Amino acid sequence: MPVDLNKLPLHVAITMDGNGRWATQKNLPRTSGHNQGLTTAKNIVKAAVDLGIKHLTLYVFSTENWKRAEQEVGFLMNLIHVHLIGELEFYKQNQIKINHIGNLEALPKNIQKDIIEAKEKTKDFNRMTVNLAINYGGRDEIVRGIKKIINSGKNEEEIDEKTVSSFLDMPESPDVDLLIRTGGEMRLSNYLLWHVPYAEQIYTDTLWPDYTNEEFYNNIEVYQTRNRRFGAEKAKK
Repeated sequence: MPVDLNKLPLHVAITMDGNGRWATQKNLPRTSGHNQGLTTAKNIVKAAVDLGIKHLTLYVFSTENWKRAEQEVGFLMNLIHVHLIGELEFYKQNQIKINHIGNLEALPKNIQKDIIEAKEKTKDFNRMTVNLAINYGGRDEIVRGIKKIINSGKNEEEIDEKTVSSFLDMPESPDVDLLIRTGGEMRLSNYLLWHVPYAEQIYTDTLWPDYTNEEFYNNIEVYQTRNRRFGAEKAKK
C-alpha cells in the first residue's frame, strides 16, 4: 500500500535510538554509530520534505545525555557543530526552516551560536520545519514554560492550553501526529510530554543507523491505517 499523500501526518517526531548498540554489534567505536546515525537523519529529513510533511522533530541530545562518558559527549557536541555549519546549504536547497527545542542557555557557547545562526539563516523558509531537540527534556521544557508564564505577568484567567503551548519551545508546530522510536525500546524517555497526548506511536527494533527511507514510508502507511478518535466514540474527520 503506497503512502497516501492526502493523509499525511502534519507533525512527525522521531526518537533516533540505537547508534551505540549498532556500533557495538559491529565492533566499532560508539562514535561510528553516531556518524552513521547523522547520515540516516539527513536521509529521513529529505524523505520527509519530499513527501510533503510540514513538521519534523528529531531527538538529538537529551538533558540526560550529559551523564554519558565525557569523550562521547564531546564528540556529540562537535558532531552537532559540524552538522549545523556544514549542512546549511542542504536546508537552504530544500527550503527547510530550522528550529531548536531544549535548554539553549545550558549548551556550550559555540553550539548556542551555531543554533542561533542556523535559525536566523533559515527563518524565512516554509517548505518544512525541522525541530532539533538538543539538550531537551520534556519536563524541563514544561518547567521553563511555567517560569516564562509567571514572568509574563499573566493572571489565572488568561491561562489555558493554548497559552501554555505558546510559551513552550515550538509554538509554531502543532501537536505530534506520529511518534516513531527506533532501537527496540518502548518508552517516551522524557520526550515531548506536552506535545504527544494523541500521537500515534510506532516502535521498531531497527537500530537508527539501519533505519531506511523505505521503513519510514512503511511507518507512515501504518499511521494512515490507524483509527484516530481523540477520545471520541468515532474517528475525528
